[in-house]
Amino acid sequence: MNTGRKGILIVVSGFSGSGKGTIMKRLLEEYPNRYALSISATTRAPRKGEEHGREYFFVSTEEFETMIEREDLIEYARYVNNYYGTPRSYVEQMLAEGRDVILEIEIQGALKVKKQYPDTLLLFVAPPSAQELKERLVGRGTEDEATIASRLSRAVEESRGIENYDYFVINDDLDICVAQVHGIIEGEHYRVSRNTRRINEMRQELYGFVKERP
Repeated sequence: MNTGRKGILIVVSGFSGSGKGTIMKRLLEEYPNRYALSISATTRAPRKGEEHGREYFFVSTEEFETMIEREDLIEYARYVNNYYGTPRSYVEQMLAEGRDVILEIEIQGALKVKKQYPDTLLLFVAPPSAQELKERLVGRGTEDEATIASRLSRAVEESRGIENYDYFVINDDLDICVAQVHGIIEGEHYRVSRNTRRINEMRQELYGFVKERP
């Protein structure tokens, strides 16, 4: 797919349990030819139902550190004792094809991506309240109390970095949230700074009309 429109690189972050993964899944289902979700590499173990190459590329710590040495990653970070990182080649290929590429990563990685790609759009997703966040984490039933406590502690740190983002989206009603995120991204395509080539082409054509006047 290449509509002549350059793809936008989008980073979606949020507290663990905010539902950001579900939002991304819905966007891909509703707009399959529009979005591409970058698949991250990680050293954490797969959760029930996850597959290598679909949710994540599950690799060993040694393999991940080799990727770091080869500069095969746009960004990487260590989170709750595991590495997470974004493979470079896939992202750049999708952008070149005109797709909007979504990276679902945490704040530390988001800022690294923004530094390399200044036009990156940063979105932060949160639940309606901290209490709701805790209930969602407990309700998943996939982690023990110590891990949940670690995630909540991490959320405190992440909350201090939200001001670095462009948009803050509350995930209360999933349908509404998905529509809001899609609307934000769609609107970004019309930002003047993303359309300088077309603007310059139109300006040059207008200059030509003026010069042709008798």
